Amino acid sequence: VRTSPAGEDRHAGLSQLLVDLSTPGITIRPIRNMAGDSDFNEVTFDGVRLPADALLGTEGQGWQQVLAELAFERSGPERILSAHAVLVELIRRLGSDPSERATVALGRAVAQLATLRQMSLAVAGRLAAGEAPVLEAALVKDAGVEFEQRLPEIAHELTGESPLLDGDDFERSLAYIWQAQISFSLRGGTREILRGIIARGLGLR
Repeated sequence: VRTSPAGEDRHAGLSQLLVDLSTPGITIRPIRNMAGDSDFNEVTFDGVRLPADALLGTEGQGWQQVLAELAFERSGPERILSAHAVLVELIRRLGSDPSERATVALGRAVAQLATLRQMSLAVAGRLAAGEAPVLEAALVKDAGVEFEQRLPEIAHELTGESPLLDGDDFERSLAYIWQAQISFSLRGGTREILRGIIARGLGLR
């Protein structure tokens, strides 16, 4: 919320508040995606009043605090492991003697996953040291989303099978990720926002 007037910097004067969701005047409506999950909610505040001790962190530093929190969110393992079950089931599906095309595709996917994991760990180390690796976290999230959204397509291309909600483990995993993967590029910031952060971090804008 804004706790002091905005100056030249529109992000100045913003503060974070810790809100008890049982406070009168708060309404929460889950927003369900095609997979049936509700990762997002519509939250409305109608005449809500909070005590002074609801302030989280330092008054006027809300924007900086949010950026630090987003670095944790964007670089976390969830960003690369949401589609992990599909990769595991795909390897099982193709068996111990996959075609050369499948071997190359699987090798590339596993290498990408390993690289993203190391990137995530590197950002976690910097966060633990008290740093704010905003650029690096945005890179992890952007690359992780590309990996997660491409993986179900790879699985479909290699097996020729369609995702089925009432199928076996592979088909169910593929069906779930196929429906959920659209939201992967929204949570934690859209890819356009992330690439803007990356561009600014590299001095390109």
